[in-house]
Amino acid sequence: MPGRAGARVLIAPDSFKGSLGADRVAAAIARGWHSVRPSDELVLRPMADGGEGTLAALKSAIPDSVLVPVTVPGPIGEPVFAHWLHLPDGDAVVELAETSGMLRLPHSESGELMLHPLEAHTRGVGEAIRAALAAGAKHVHVALGGSCSTDAGAGILVGLGARLLDARGVKVPLGNRGLGDVHVIDTRRMAEIPNHSLTVWSDVAAPLLGPRGAAAQFGPQKGITAELLPGAEARLAHIAQVFELDPMTPGFGAAGGATCALAWLGAEIVQGASAVAMLVGLAETMTDVDVVITGEGAFDAQSAEGKAPALIMELASRAHVPVSLVAGRIDPRADTLPLAQAVSLTDIADRASGEDPMRDAETLLVRAGRSLAATTRVK
Repeated sequence: MPGRAGARVLIAPDSFKGSLGADRVAAAIARGWHSVRPSDELVLRPMADGGEGTLAALKSAIPDSVLVPVTVPGPIGEPVFAHWLHLPDGDAVVELAETSGMLRLPHSESGELMLHPLEAHTRGVGEAIRAALAAGAKHVHVALGGSCSTDAGAGILVGLGARLLDARGVKVPLGNRGLGDVHVIDTRRMAEIPNHSLTVWSDVAAPLLGPRGAAAQFGPQKGITAELLPGAEARLAHIAQVFELDPMTPGFGAAGGATCALAWLGAEIVQGASAVAMLVGLAETMTDVDVVITGEGAFDAQSAEGKAPALIMELASRAHVPVSLVAGRIDPRADTLPLAQAVSLTDIADRASGEDPMRDAETLLVRAGRSLAATTRVK
């Protein structure tokens, strides 16, 4: 563009789950690009779709946003030190992964994650929402993703002060295991939730029940085996009846069904990637760049279902800006997408020297940035 010494490059990746946050991914690609094209102006906009890393992405992109510390029960009850984000306009963002996600589970002595498929819960999310409201937040955005539980968000209600009672008036245990016994939700001590004060950010269109639902599709990664599945599914069906919600509504299967409890509270459900993009001004930034680079850990069929890279490709297409993709692994079907270039860390890793795409992601991302800078044609 006129008056520039070099090109203006927008680097807007999602996190590489299990490896690096979006901010470190963007920084690594930028280092590689700048080593080849030092005169280019790089604009870093780490992205998220509501899952792990959403708070970090927003904090890095929104001036004057503040991380507020909060200690809440983790997914199996142990206290965890977490944060919610106070935005300059007075809104708050609570990230499920930050308080009740997979990364908050304990590890065994051998380093393996200890899954608790029927006991893990979302109480910490509710307590973080309650803390944000008590601090004066006028609206709370709840970012879903990275869940380790399948409790339909019942724990969120407990965190807000509600009680889940069985037919005898006795409190039921948290987690999926107790859902089948819930007879009534006692809200007399629950924090007041003003009308239109909650929004859910989700990247999943799955329903609560069925083969694409919370337990069947996402349960196995949380420890729900074939033997546990029928019971887990039946308990989800029961709590949906208590909520008086249609369990086949698209999106109700997100984060172990956490959308259900939030919908019961009156929350609006929106696409997480779109919400984050709007807050960080991505569409406006896109109109004044020459090249866009996006990416995520694994680019596959699910990437088109509300994930950040798909949205970035759409925005780039509207702005008539070429977009390149960097991912740990790229599904071969990505060849049909309108990409200027696509770089897979799996392909560029030097296996002979023992490089691993997850363990050595940062090094490989720098290499990917150099490769893109050397081969990208800028108008």
